[in-house]
Order: sequence, then C-alpha cells, then structure tokens
Amino acid sequence: MRIAMIGTGYVGLVSGACFSEFGMDVACVDLDAAKIEALRQGRMPIYEPGLEQMVAENVRAGRLSFSTDLAATVAGAEAVFIAVGTPSRRGDGHADLSYVHAAAADIARSLARYTVVITKSTVPVGTGREVERIVRATRPQAEFDIVSNPEFLREGSAIADFMRPDRVVIGTESERARAAMRQIYRVLYLIETPIVFTGIETAELIKYAANTFLAAKITFINEIADLCEKVGADVHDVARGIGLDGRIGRKFLHPGPGYGGSCFPKDTLALVRTARDAGAPLRMIETVVAVNDERKRAMAARIVAACGGSVGGKTVAVLGLTFKPNTDDMRESPSLAIVPALQRAGATVRAFDPEGMEEARRLLPGVVFCPDAYAALEGADCVALVTEWNEFRALDLARAKSLLKAPVMVDLRNVYSPADMEAAGFRYSSIGRPPARAAGAEANR
Repeated sequence: MRIAMIGTGYVGLVSGACFSEFGMDVACVDLDAAKIEALRQGRMPIYEPGLEQMVAENVRAGRLSFSTDLAATVAGAEAVFIAVGTPSRRGDGHADLSYVHAAAADIARSLARYTVVITKSTVPVGTGREVERIVRATRPQAEFDIVSNPEFLREGSAIADFMRPDRVVIGTESERARAAMRQIYRVLYLIETPIVFTGIETAELIKYAANTFLAAKITFINEIADLCEKVGADVHDVARGIGLDGRIGRKFLHPGPGYGGSCFPKDTLALVRTARDAGAPLRMIETVVAVNDERKRAMAARIVAACGGSVGGKTVAVLGLTFKPNTDDMRESPSLAIVPALQRAGATVRAFDPEGMEEARRLLPGVVFCPDAYAALEGADCVALVTEWNEFRALDLARAKSLLKAPVMVDLRNVYSPADMEAAGFRYSSIGRPPARAAGAEANR
C-alpha cells in the first residue's frame, strides 16, 4: 500500500519510518524544503534512538522517500496520514488546529482516487468531522473516508512503541476504511496486537483520556512525595506498595519535578478547554494542570534551600535539561522553569545535557554550557540533577565532590541512594525520601 505522511515532525517521521519497516511504500511530505533536503541526506531533525538507522535502511530499500510536493504525493497514495503539529493556542489553551485544517484542504485538492484520510495528530474531539467537512467542501465529488488513528509514542522509545504497541486505536464508521486500516496494520495483526475499532469521536477522546490519566498519576505521586517528606515516609516504598495492586500498576509512579514534553502539558490543557466548552468540566484535570505548573516553579526553591537559603553570587551546576532522557526535546521541560528562577535569584548556572544543549542555548540565555557533567560541576556550590540520563546515574562521586566548591546535591529524580550519598560526604536532598536510612532498608530497594 502507498502511504503519504503529511508532516515530518516527531509523529510523522517516526510513523513513516515504521510503516516503511512494515513493508509499505511511504512518502513523507513537508513544506520545509531545508528539512526535506536534510532528511534526504540522512540528517534527522530530532534525536530518537534507532531512528536514523531505520530511516537510512528503508530509504536504501526504496520504501521510504521525502518530498515537498504534497499534490503529487497525495495523488499517488491510497492512504494519507495527517501528522502535523497541534500546539496549544496562545491565549486560551485550545489545540491550534490551523495546520490540520490547512492539510485537509491541501489533501482534498490532490485526491485522485478513493483515499483513506487519517488523522494521526493529537486532535480534540470533533476534529475528524471538521476534516471531513473541509475535504467535502473543497472537493464535493471526492471519494474518501476519514479515520482517527491516534499515536501513543513515548519519546526515547518511540520505535519500540510503534512496532510493539499495547494497542492500536482506529476510529471510523466505514467498513471500507476498516479494511484499509487492517491492511496497513497487518504486521501487528499477525502478532496479535489488540486493535480497537471505535467511532471517530471515541478514538479522539481515547488519546486525550490516556494522556491526562498518566499526567494525573504523575501528579498524584508527586504530591504523595511531598507528604512523605513531612511525615518521614519513603515515596518509593509507597509507590511499590500501591503499584503492586493490579488495579493501579507501577508505571508512572516515579516522583520528580513535574511532567513536561510535547504531549502531557498541551493535551491536559486542551482536554480541560474541550470539557469546559462541552459543559462537562473536568475539575480533577484542572487541578492536575495547576499543581504541575506550580511544582516546576517550586523545584528552584528546593535548590535555593539546599544552598542555605540563598544562591546570590553562587554557582549551580544543572545536569539534564531535556524533559526526559533519550530525547533532545526541551518542550515544557522542568529546566525551563528551574534555570530562569535560579538566575533571577542571583545564581550563575553551569549546565550539561547529552542531547538537548543546542535547543537549550536558544531557550536559556545566560547559561554556561559545558562539554560534560564534570566540567559543569567544577567550582559549583551545588549540583542539581534534573533529568535522569543514564550517564548521570554512575557519577564518580569522589571526583564530583572534589570538583564542587561545596558537596551539595539536589536530586530531583531520586537517582542516588541517600545512604550512599551520606557515606560519600554529600549534603543530599531528594524527592519524598528521608535524608538517610538504615543499610538494611536500602538493601531492600
């Protein structure tokens, strides 16, 4: 089957590469000529483990190509995926659907045969019907069906998520479109992946409901971590104790500085706006959004407190800038709230991130960017571990201590053991855990 993927951002590029790995003939389209030329030369616009190799292999095999010619690509396709951005709209928090609507009109003008038009972008309930209206209004005689096929990709593990998903959600009322989607996902059928067929509106809401539930789970354990600190409990033991309950599950019960990235912040906000407009406000999700925003700002205060209540004239080393490891994505990262707050409080910030510094240079002016973690530590009064990249999990603590002006670490991801840090001579602060525990308790972790 010939597939056109409109958009070569995170979702479009990963999806296009994976569909070509399934054996499909995929053409990815983008209006950005420089981006397309870079892709043709094998240069990826994003960092995602395994993506560069998969793209190169499928380009060589002739299954994957890149183009700026939307009309020709759509005319030759049997299925067209819309995978353009839907950022939060300035001012009201609604998803900005202008790119989706423009793509729908462009696709309509280029249809040459029966085509399945599939929204892969994360879109609010009702978007599929609006895409259908736009296509029909632009080309009244066109033969097409609309499908909602939301993605559930985690940055840093997107290829595995696509190739071995928990489920595939397909929203359509057309049996002809269902048959086409079964063919597109034939490889996953063969390995008995659950395929959930629903109506269009249901599929659109599944995506938002999934992301907001996970965001709520993160926010819940973060608030429990704050309570643990007040009463002397250990949040990791609490998380394990409740996570072993099959009704709850252990995933997303990891305390930290708040969720970020390209999905959870904008999707929770968009669902809140959609629910208000529909007259069914989601009070719990509204609170999740507010608590998460406040948590990011509060993390800087933790670092200031660890430095004796003031960072004026001091240097803070920040390890990790992206919102999570194994990505270069800085969108809504906690570091974007933490670093400026430290700077406003008078600190000099020295920072290192394995993949995110190019984007961070644009977003975080005034930061001293360093070539590695140890260079960031040199002469600092405190080190704050913000993103849990693997290389930060095994720092040479003796070397780190020798480089720091003061042996102070604020670990916002609970990478290290309080007992080990105390033994190494650090003043150590983490999230939701007592300062140090007995060796036996540590051994049980």
